[in-house]
Amino acid sequence: MQSDRRLAVLRAIVEDYVSTEEPVGSKALVERHRLGVSSATVRNDMAVLEEEGYITQPHTSAGRVPTDKGYRLFVDRLSTVKPLSSAERRAISTFLDGAVDLDDVVGRSVRLLSQLTRQVAVVQYPSLSRSTVRHVELVALTPERLLVVLILSSGRVDQRVVELAAPLTDDDLTDLRSLVLHASVGQSVADAVLGLRASAPVPGQAVATGAVVETLCAALADGPSDQRVAVGGAANLARYGDSFDTAVRPLLEALEEHVVLLRLLGEAAPGGTVTVRIGAEGPFEEFASTSVVTTGYGPESDSLAALGIVGPTRMDYPGTMAAVRAVARYVSRILDEG
Repeated sequence: MQSDRRLAVLRAIVEDYVSTEEPVGSKALVERHRLGVSSATVRNDMAVLEEEGYITQPHTSAGRVPTDKGYRLFVDRLSTVKPLSSAERRAISTFLDGAVDLDDVVGRSVRLLSQLTRQVAVVQYPSLSRSTVRHVELVALTPERLLVVLILSSGRVDQRVVELAAPLTDDDLTDLRSLVLHASVGQSVADAVLGLRASAPVPGQAVATGAVVETLCAALADGPSDQRVAVGGAANLARYGDSFDTAVRPLLEALEEHVVLLRLLGEAAPGGTVTVRIGAEGPFEEFASTSVVTTGYGPESDSLAALGIVGPTRMDYPGTMAAVRAVARYVSRILDEG
């Protein structure tokens, strides 16, 4: 019972400190929260929590603030992630559904995340190596010119024109379309290239088959690098206030290094699970005063990439986790629907 009560006291301290940005005292806890005990009991619980390293007293005669250990226990004991309101869900859907291509999806996602959480948002571009070929279409522009359209599971669409050395009949085009679909659709990028190169040419149209295959292989190889990330909301770092030199400056420098961001995103769990790294738990000293909340995204259960936010350890963890998860799900749905 005492353990449950102390957890309730810790939860109240975290919620009040995030809300007010001021150290929290026992009297304020009793007034704001229905803890069912006296101020003296709350003070005793706070003393135990402080001794165990979950809260600390920044100044003499001041209230208490959570430590990284306290935030970690708070996050680990969250029974549920706070659901987004219907208005927030509609806003996410409306904003993301207006995207016209993959770059627009990523750009809108990073802006939306930073606005919802008031933190720095980071979105990784979908990994080409994890993508599969969703569809290939061959469209005859003229008997000697084809439009080749390649669609990947990552949402990427590539269109290229192929000039043929000789006219292609409708029957030959049908056979060629069947050949490339059989060799590539549903395959990973690497396997699709192997399948296309190993495919037998359409009888009497070896030159046309070779031209189309080479165009498709070039399109598969020319995709955007897996090392691309988009960052938004850096202006939210102004909320750090007086700790610019100790917290914001190192973080701003780290945000310039995309390799660092990719490593942070690389810790994201697949399948919709939200990963939270608090303070010094992360791999980089520059992020010791921050928390990183990430998750993977992609069609169905396949995580093509990751997205998340970077912000102060004093953050609304339930709300932030809900926003990160919701945006990832909407982006996954958009990619899955093409």
